[in-house]
Amino acid sequence: MIDLRSDTVTRPTAEMRREMANACVGDGVIDVDPTVEALEHETARLLGKQAAVYMPSGSMTNQVAVRVHCERGSEFLCEADCHIYHYEQGAFAALSGLIAQTVAGDEGVLKVEHLRHLVRPDDDHCVRTKLLCLENTHNRWGGRVLPQDQVDEVCAWAHANGLRTHLDGARLWNASEATGLEVDRLASGFDSVSVCFSKGLGAPVGSALAGSYEFIQEARRMRKLFGGAMRQAGIIAMGALHAIQSHRSRLHLDHEAARQLADAAASCEALSIRGGRVDTNIVILEVDPDWGTAAELQNRLYECGVNCFAIGPQAIRLVTHLDISPEQIGRACRILQEVTSTAGSVA
Repeated sequence: MIDLRSDTVTRPTAEMRREMANACVGDGVIDVDPTVEALEHETARLLGKQAAVYMPSGSMTNQVAVRVHCERGSEFLCEADCHIYHYEQGAFAALSGLIAQTVAGDEGVLKVEHLRHLVRPDDDHCVRTKLLCLENTHNRWGGRVLPQDQVDEVCAWAHANGLRTHLDGARLWNASEATGLEVDRLASGFDSVSVCFSKGLGAPVGSALAGSYEFIQEARRMRKLFGGAMRQAGIIAMGALHAIQSHRSRLHLDHEAARQLADAAASCEALSIRGGRVDTNIVILEVDPDWGTAAELQNRLYECGVNCFAIGPQAIRLVTHLDISPEQIGRACRILQEVTSTAGSVA
């Protein structure tokens, strides 16, 4: 089976497993785990922030960030298709008593003109607007990289209007590879940044949240509150540390594989690429209703040896990663073309 459901399905490499087995550990709740501490320092350095804290998941780093930035009963602005809003169970409301004001961008990209006049007035009748959240790369828009000039403008606008800024940078490593910009440049306009180690980088567990010393001190308290403090976590932190040191340089291979899939799809009359292009390692394909549904295409592909997700009535998602070989990508391209050459459903 060629598993293109997500870049989270990767398994630790043999070298990563060896390093994890030999990791130095400690009780990171009552004292210090030295490997976790090393990972946090390295992540903060790469992102150009003062400090970082390691957590079990990207959902937790995002939710801790919005909790620290916002007081209960306030709101944050976010793009309408973003991960924080769609895929985290409304935790900002359930856990922190916050409201999300969603804003439809241009193919996932927020611009200043989308945001003007959205900050609530200082009025006893209104919720207080506290935070702006962006996502780079943008999952639901096919791994779209946010244009950095527009990110800079939006962050400057937010700060000028008294808002804090948070970046869901789960796949920021992919954005860096695609643009040639270092991750600290991509993170420079944000007060906090979340990055994931278990997606494109192929580590088994974890994300980190980075920001100022004061912000991270409070984030550690919130991590404990949310149940994310971990003992002897150096074993999994070593997998993440190995990933950022050894796997970033190969991300271009995943991007090239995704473009191969997109090129194959472009030759299929039944398919079109969401947004018209592929920036990184995610390909979202829109299925022509005359052919059939996304669920039918997903099932047909699975029967032929390609596993993917239907993410809507007429859309499937394919994600490339380090566990997929060039030969498998070539075979997946052929299967995609063959499957869509015949109708998906009988009228």
